Amino acid sequence: MDNNILILSEGIHTSIQDLGRKGYRSYGVPIAGAMDKYSAILANKLLNNDEKLPVMEITLTGPKILFEDSTLLVITGADMSPKINDEPIKMNVLYEVKTSDVLSFGKLISGTRSYLGVKGGFLTEKKLNSYSFYEGITSQSKVVKGDRLRIENYEAGLELHSSKIKVKSSHFQAKKLEVTKGPEYNRLTKKHREYLFSKQFKIGGLNDRMGYQLKNKFPPIKDQEIITSTTIPGTIQLTPSGKLIIMMRDCPTTGGYPRILQLTDIAINQLAQKKENDMFKFDLESSFDFLGRLVNRFKD
Repeated sequence: MDNNILILSEGIHTSIQDLGRKGYRSYGVPIAGAMDKYSAILANKLLNNDEKLPVMEITLTGPKILFEDSTLLVITGADMSPKINDEPIKMNVLYEVKTSDVLSFGKLISGTRSYLGVKGGFLTEKKLNSYSFYEGITSQSKVVKGDRLRIENYEAGLELHSSKIKVKSSHFQAKKLEVTKGPEYNRLTKKHREYLFSKQFKIGGLNDRMGYQLKNKFPPIKDQEIITSTTIPGTIQLTPSGKLIIMMRDCPTTGGYPRILQLTDIAINQLAQKKENDMFKFDLESSFDFLGRLVNRFKD
């Protein structure tokens, strides 16, 4: 018998995401996946799930959810004042919910994106080896009112423990985002580079899962044309009008503007927790840090 949750009301943008759809970029299929992978993985680890299992990504305002069956849940990422049956619950702590319990969200306290994890994960549509919603790949791009989503069966009363961790505030309040040089970085003059690493940049209103556009006007460069080339999440492109656009998880696989910088994966997670008018600086990663990150990637 299936276990389900019922969406009573939807937030601004709620979707199911895992760690992304890998191996299909050559066919023009974006990676997608959780905008803040750190918080998505944390939810699964607290539940003792496989870290690749799908979670619910909730942006700015939360949905209202009726649990038709028991499960364990945890909320990580942005603090949107979560409640079970109108009683406040803590972030990053496991709770057991029973049939007819209702999860809701209130005022946004910090961050931009919350992650709801359930024991065993969500059993929604899987396409191209991923559960991540993406328009044109999956049958729906976001969770809406009336959706009934399957979750893994859970035997009530087992496994509930007091796991809790404290997430560093720097994850949500980072003033500097670490970058490496992009393929067209050498087209920038010394003056451009000084501007890039001395100014504060402000996030514009055009920001979503595909990309974040910055409000600052960047000084024009002479050679603005490139042959259409690969872009990946975190690629920072400079448009002919002087706008900087940071590609995010749902970004297209190619772009036609100079790619002057590349955010590290940690920085992508931190940016995913920022919203319009938040400000930050770019911080060029040292060669030493880059090599350390490369070594860690290949550790068991």
